[in-house]
Amino acid sequence: MTDTNHAESQIPTLIIRPPRKWVPVDLHELWNYRELLTSFTMRDIKIRYKQTALGFLWAIIQPLFMMLIFTIIFGGFAKIPSDGIPYPLFSFAALLPWILFSEGLTRSTMSMVANANIMTKVYFPRLIMPISGILSPLVDFVVSISILVLMMAYYGFMPTINVVFLPLFILLALATSLGIGLWLSALNVKYRDFQYTVPFIIQLWMYASPVVYPASMIPEAIRPLYGLNPMAGVIEGFRWALLGTEIPGAMIFVSVGVVAVLLVSGMFYFRRMEQYYADIV
Repeated sequence: MTDTNHAESQIPTLIIRPPRKWVPVDLHELWNYRELLTSFTMRDIKIRYKQTALGFLWAIIQPLFMMLIFTIIFGGFAKIPSDGIPYPLFSFAALLPWILFSEGLTRSTMSMVANANIMTKVYFPRLIMPISGILSPLVDFVVSISILVLMMAYYGFMPTINVVFLPLFILLALATSLGIGLWLSALNVKYRDFQYTVPFIIQLWMYASPVVYPASMIPEAIRPLYGLNPMAGVIEGFRWALLGTEIPGAMIFVSVGVVAVLLVSGMFYFRRMEQYYADIV
């Protein structure tokens, strides 16, 4: 045997077989590819702002204009209550977690199809793509939350000790978009209709969530059921942490339970469908 053949025989061989049953996500493998996750996330951020005149200002313009419209229509004409909080501040505090969720859901849903060329040529944990989709909107969130801080100072609202729980509600918003995004990204590979229906679903979902109105308008007896909408718990928790509104109580626990179910089931389904991605994408 020649030296060349001997050297080649020493090279380890990795055989990749698609899962043919319901198997959990390999978190250790996912951690090993963390640098690739960072690269995907940074690429998405750069693409979003490439060749834009206003750059990161779009992260401020979108929630500001939505806040102005909501304040005029719902706070002015419709006279919707805002739990004793100035309506501009009330709506803006809800728009930030909502936009974080909706942008993450949209990008994660499209992530598999958008990265089809890479996915068919090289192996890496496919879960990286929808995860990067929900992480990239965090940059917009950080930029726009600075405006919320200025608004709180203008209206004389100082954050209470509850603010220490704010990162938990941010994580809950990300987990919600990931849990649903895993289902939709897998389905979107096979049925491209989902990329057209997701914006419509998000628009309807916003009005089913306490963005323009407080959860206190929901009868107290059925408020825990309202928590079946996971974004209800996220938004009301966000307001409670920053503005000191009434604690959502049981509604948050219901929302957390729903998110846990969505996240775990989404991971199993995404993993189960992984064997078909390269063939039909």
